[in-house]
Amino acid sequence: MLRVANTCNALLQELQQIWMDIGETESEKDRMLIELEIECLEVYRRKVDEAANAKARLHQSVAAKEAELAALMVSLGDLTVQSPKNVDKKASSLKGQLMMVTPLVEDLKSKKEERIKQFADIKSQIEKINGEILGYNQITSTVISLNLEEQDLSIRKLGEYQSHLRSLQKEKSERIQKVLAYVNEVHLMCSILGLDFGKTVSAVHPSLHDKSLEHATNISDNTLEGLENTILKLKTERKVRFQKLKDIVTSLFELWNVMNTTREEKQHFSSVTSIIRLSEAEVVEPGYLSTEVIQQASQEVERLNKLKTSKMKELVMKRRAELEELCFKTHIEPDPSTTFEKSNALIDSGLVDPGELLAKIEAQISEVSNEALSRKEIMDRIDRWLSACEEEIWLEDYNLDQNRFSGGRSAHISLKRAERARITIKKIPSIVDNLICKTVTWEDDKNKLFLYDGARLVTILEEYKLSRIRKEEEKKRLRDHKKLQDLLLTEKESIYGSKPSPRRVSSFRKSTNGTLTATPRRNSNGSPTLDLMTLRSYSGRQNGSFKDLRKLSTGPLNFVSIPKEDTISYSSVYSSEPASPPLN
Repeated sequence: MLRVANTCNALLQELQQIWMDIGETESEKDRMLIELEIECLEVYRRKVDEAANAKARLHQSVAAKEAELAALMVSLGDLTVQSPKNVDKKASSLKGQLMMVTPLVEDLKSKKEERIKQFADIKSQIEKINGEILGYNQITSTVISLNLEEQDLSIRKLGEYQSHLRSLQKEKSERIQKVLAYVNEVHLMCSILGLDFGKTVSAVHPSLHDKSLEHATNISDNTLEGLENTILKLKTERKVRFQKLKDIVTSLFELWNVMNTTREEKQHFSSVTSIIRLSEAEVVEPGYLSTEVIQQASQEVERLNKLKTSKMKELVMKRRAELEELCFKTHIEPDPSTTFEKSNALIDSGLVDPGELLAKIEAQISEVSNEALSRKEIMDRIDRWLSACEEEIWLEDYNLDQNRFSGGRSAHISLKRAERARITIKKIPSIVDNLICKTVTWEDDKNKLFLYDGARLVTILEEYKLSRIRKEEEKKRLRDHKKLQDLLLTEKESIYGSKPSPRRVSSFRKSTNGTLTATPRRNSNGSPTLDLMTLRSYSGRQNGSFKDLRKLSTGPLNFVSIPKEDTISYSSVYSSEPASPPLN
């Protein structure tokens, strides 16, 4: 200041000298001095104002730094830093205070930046793990998401974030282990079922199969739920295939036992037959339950079933033939529901299992056998009756044989058989009546009709009895007619006085009213002969209504045949008369 004052005095003296040289008046000098003083005051005032402003700005800067320091201390939670407020301000200027605060602020700023980086790193990891857990990969910038002026950057808060991060890392690790366990289980299931593992897990999430660095394994809830559902579906499919293959193998064993399959043929399916003794959980062999294995086993079952059906068809046909043979022997009508044609159609259409059809035929055979046993007594009586009818037919043919007495020893044997036949024929009415009685009793006991080759036996026997009555009436009419012929011959003898030759016989012819009239007919040598075929033909016509019954036995029957004692033996009639002399 002394130097300034000396300078000012020197300048003032120089100015006064100049004014003197100029010749300025005192008033002018005083005026210019006043102006100079005013200008000096203005300069001083301006400088003071500038200094005051600088002080204010400096004071403001110190306050701002102090405030920033306080904020940083609060944000960082670092209360160990000594605040400038605790220092005596009188002992320190504003610039000194500013110089004291500035390093502290810069230090805390660097700490804050470091703390922000720590928070950003932790926050980034948290966001990343959260994204993996929630199923998205877009991570928001931590710096942008954090409002640094409002966020707590203290060690305590950092510890909380670190604790949260460790919790998320633990959850992530658990989820990864869970995903890996699910993926391994899916891999095992796909291996057993013969499915494409890559397609199966990629359908849940592509990252489960794509192991590139760009795609981290997704561990979201959706992925875990998708894997759980996939495993559930695979387990269900495994259960269905396991049961299906087990059923197929069971059928395979049954068919092998039925078809007597060789060991070599069984060896081709030895890998799948072990399923019988395994549980579902014990099946772990790759491809064991694949569709190819099941299809191969199914095709084998289908092939064996076709072979079994073919053989069963042959067996059904064979047993049906046995049934019909049994029915033919026992004269029982077989069940029409299992005929050859119907059985073939049912087996070929697949509507009926051949085993069921065979069982039905077996039941029918058993039923026919039981019924045949209950019909045995009646059938024996029928055989006796048919045998008697055969004897009746034989006797009829025997009586019509003109050479029956000229056969040597065979004629004697035939004569004895004829005598026995006459005795048997006399028993036919009682045989028929007893047979009817037995048949009616059987029908009452069994509550059904006794059918013989489809017709009721009682009806057949009643018709047979009626035919015998008609036959007896016809025989009586023929005897009356014979007596009339004998009378006519006697009258002729009395008139002409001679007898006809033994070779002369009269022939019967049928009149217009249906009765038989005697009409003599001569042979080539002029003598009358008896037309034996006329009576035979008439008897045949009478027997026509019973031809069906004659089919019941192996030999032909004639229920209306006339036994020997009731048949007109024209040769015996004329042989009892005196022989006429031969014609010359």
